[in-house]
Amino acid sequence: MEISSQKSLEKVLSQRALQMGSSFPCQICVVGFLCGVCLTSLFLAALTSFGSFEFSGFSLSTMSLGASPRSSGSEIFNIATSTDCNFKPKETERLEVDSQSVKERTDDEKVSLLYSAWSAKLTESVDEESEYLKQLRLSKSNVPNAPHLENCKLRTQVTEHLDRRPANESLPPWTGWKGVLDMNPAATTNEQMTYFRHRVISEGAYPPWITGSDEENYPYTRKVQRDIWLHQHPLNCRDPNVKFLVADWERLPGFGIGAQLAGMCGLLAIAINEKRVLVTNYFNRADHDGCKGSSRASWSCYFFPETSQECRDRAFDLLGSDEAWKRGIITAKENYSSKAIWTGRTPRLWGDPWAYLQPTTEINGSLIAYHRKMDLRWWRSQAVRYLMRFQSEYMCGLLNVAHHAAFGKEAAKIVLKSLGKEWPKEFTNKPNSDIEDYVWSSHKPWIPRPLLSMHVRMGDKACEMKVVEFEEYMHLADRIRKRFPHLNGIWLSTEMQEVIDKSKSYSTWNFYYTNVTRQVGNMTMASYESSLGRETSTNYPLVNFLMATEADFFIGALGSTWCYLIDGMRNTGGKVMAGYLSVNKDRFW
Repeated sequence: MEISSQKSLEKVLSQRALQMGSSFPCQICVVGFLCGVCLTSLFLAALTSFGSFEFSGFSLSTMSLGASPRSSGSEIFNIATSTDCNFKPKETERLEVDSQSVKERTDDEKVSLLYSAWSAKLTESVDEESEYLKQLRLSKSNVPNAPHLENCKLRTQVTEHLDRRPANESLPPWTGWKGVLDMNPAATTNEQMTYFRHRVISEGAYPPWITGSDEENYPYTRKVQRDIWLHQHPLNCRDPNVKFLVADWERLPGFGIGAQLAGMCGLLAIAINEKRVLVTNYFNRADHDGCKGSSRASWSCYFFPETSQECRDRAFDLLGSDEAWKRGIITAKENYSSKAIWTGRTPRLWGDPWAYLQPTTEINGSLIAYHRKMDLRWWRSQAVRYLMRFQSEYMCGLLNVAHHAAFGKEAAKIVLKSLGKEWPKEFTNKPNSDIEDYVWSSHKPWIPRPLLSMHVRMGDKACEMKVVEFEEYMHLADRIRKRFPHLNGIWLSTEMQEVIDKSKSYSTWNFYYTNVTRQVGNMTMASYESSLGRETSTNYPLVNFLMATEADFFIGALGSTWCYLIDGMRNTGGKVMAGYLSVNKDRFW
């Protein structure tokens, strides 16, 4: 009975549904809906039919956007299955994803193209640069400026101008004009400006290689740097009263660049105390093919000479004079004991400014206000700053290569984003304006700031100081970031491959470092440097040194002479108030 009543009910419902389906309004609605579905599918198919396109010589292939008929519409709606037009709502989502993927690939290829174009700037000749750009289907006119690279030729011309005393002047043109602004035609022809420049020079202008105010540097830094330059550049090098100290750089086995610099700082102190002009001679680390011509085997391969060429010529002439040796007009390193060179008397011409050094170095959570070698720390900071006051064109080029390898692709992304147009098709360089040539040209190359420099010294240094693991350095880095949460980048310098490997586990930091073979296992520094070769073992440490002096923050080990000298350069480069976190103290404090 129940079965027969249920069948009667189903029969009535079926008949009613059939009547509704056969009604004209309902049929019109169904046909309209199916036509809309078919038109939508055809439109999507047209969009996906473009399989590839070309951009600036690069062919980009799109991914297939097809889908099986049963994998789309049937998953959401089970309607209209009897028609040839299958409704696929997931096609739109897939199209958006694939379009984004294509855009990302296009952007990445643009970045790589611009990076490669900038790489051409690092070649040694104009012809090589042009040929390289031609291979990339580019020209100089459509390659935007590289903000992370420096014009080394221009920089060298400017620094030569600032390191030479003009005729009848007591000092170089160290005026309020910065960089090439002093070469602006308006500055050279305007009588008022000329008068101002002469007055500033006569009153004692300060050298331009010091950044920041007196409060941002070690005490008396600007005055000391000016006085050292004057001492090392007498008005007349052939004056019989001018005496010289000629010295080779230390080259004993096991002496690193840090030890060589520390030794030369001691010799400069002796020269000043004895009123002699220091003249450096053979520098073994520059005795390689990268240093060309007269700069080979000379400090001038990397930095400006410590004295003028006139004084160097005079000193070398006197080396062959027995009378000059007998009268003490000339002396050499061999005339002084190791104690006098390494721990000799600090010049007292400026009193005792080390007595009131600001306590900005922290060790084990405490600021160091006093230690037994404060005078030596102050003097070495002044001496190394003077010896490294200006980079040579070769050194500038090495920094450009390092900047490009580390920051080049980041710079390319920033520049391409700023152009606001289709590059390279719609971009052409415009001639520089005066403000670009004379004002903005003095700005330093771009680096991703804020930047923390970290020098991790391990290996055979354990025989001289307490060596700590990389984790302790990173603990200090986290302390800095707690105060400066926008800090994400670390320039990492180390000789140990183990440290590079460990850095990869710190995913919240961006690490930058030079691409050089590093130590694996126990090896002496002398053996390691020998394995690299003289050129590489000199170039990459100096790049790391200068990067550390330019970084916003620094973490190192004051027990390392290298870190000690980096600290000195920072404290005479406007970085006193950045502080210094050290994992240990100097062994002589």
